[in-house]
Amino acid sequence: MKADVSIAHVIPPPGSHRLLIKNMVCPQCIRVVGEDLAALGLQVHRVALGEADVSMPDGTSLDWAAIRSRLHDAGFELLEDARDQLVDRIKTLLVVLIHYPPPGPRLLNYSDYLVEHLGKDYHYLSHLFSAAEGLTIEKFIIRQKVERAKELIGYDELPIAGVAELLGYSSPAHLSRQFRQVTGITPTEFQRLGPASHARRSLDSLI
Repeated sequence: MKADVSIAHVIPPPGSHRLLIKNMVCPQCIRVVGEDLAALGLQVHRVALGEADVSMPDGTSLDWAAIRSRLHDAGFELLEDARDQLVDRIKTLLVVLIHYPPPGPRLLNYSDYLVEHLGKDYHYLSHLFSAAEGLTIEKFIIRQKVERAKELIGYDELPIAGVAELLGYSSPAHLSRQFRQVTGITPTEFQRLGPASHARRSLDSLI
C-alpha cells in the first residue's frame, strides 16, 4: 500500500467507516495498519496518517472489538472519544506539516491552518489540547520543529542557516534559541557531537 501522508480533506466512500487511529506517525505505520485491517477481512479504501476508511465487503457491521484488539497488538489505538479524536487530529496535522510538508512555500501560521482543517475556534482547540496533553499547541510545535531540525542536521546536507530557513524560522538565532530550550545545547553543538548523537527520537514518544 502506498503511504499517504496527505492532510487533504477526503470524503469517505459511501457505506464506509472512518477509523481514527492513535500512534500513526510515519509512512511505515500506514503500511502496517493497512495490512492489519485487510487481514481482518475489511475492504481498505484509504489509509493515511491517523486515519483509515474501511468497510465490510458483504455490507455487514464492523467487528469493532476485533479492530480494536488488532490495532492494539500492533502498537496503535482506536480513538472513539470525540475529544480524544480531535486532540489526536491536531497532532497528526502538525506532524505531517512539519515532518512531511507538501511542495511549495512553507506554512507559517499554524493556528489558521488548524482552524481551516478542523472547523473549530482556535481558542477552543488550544484549551482542549492543553487540558489533554499538559502542554500548549505552541510548545508541541516547537518540539516537533526541533526534532525535525535534529534530523536535518544529522543528514549534514544543509547548513544550519538552511535548516532554519526550511523550517520557517526568522533567523538561525531563533532556531538556536528554541533548539537549546528543548535539548540543552545549540544546533552547532549538536552537529559537533557527530552521527552517534543524531539518533532521532521516535515520533510516537513526542506525540
